Amino acid sequence: MRVPPFPMIVLATSVAVLAGAWFFQLVVGLVPCELCLAERWPWYAAVLISGAFLGLRRPEIERYAPALLGLVFLGGFCLASYHVGVEQKWIAGPDACTVTGSSHKAKTIEELTAEIMAAPAVRCDDIQWSLAGISLAGWDALLCLAMVGAAWNARGRRRRLESYAA
Repeated sequence: MRVPPFPMIVLATSVAVLAGAWFFQLVVGLVPCELCLAERWPWYAAVLISGAFLGLRRPEIERYAPALLGLVFLGGFCLASYHVGVEQKWIAGPDACTVTGSSHKAKTIEELTAEIMAAPAVRCDDIQWSLAGISLAGWDALLCLAMVGAAWNARGRRRRLESYAA
């Protein structure tokens, strides 16, 4: 049985992950925070890159696809891990999506109203949904890490095949 080319596996996985994200947003009603939206970009990039590799149908694909896509998913893992750290309050999140304490000086009603209106609707440090104690950001980190492993495996499989052919 022939194993499907790595870009095909990446394309199918990426489409499934993005469909899941959109399902949670549109059907379940979870509103993504700023970091959640940023975590989708590596998956979008993987769809484009793997689709381009599949469209090219060149022998170099098996050489370059795992390395390039592995780097994309390594970046996705770092971003998702950062989000997990923000959710767990291990590290500070971006100012645009976390709430920090107000300054100690008194504020007018207008200033307080402006501060409340400028606050994000969905905070990055709140966990909206989890499964088995792992948030969506945590699952994203695990999926990205699995894809890095798959890229490493695909790279090693290609090298083993080249050594057998020689």
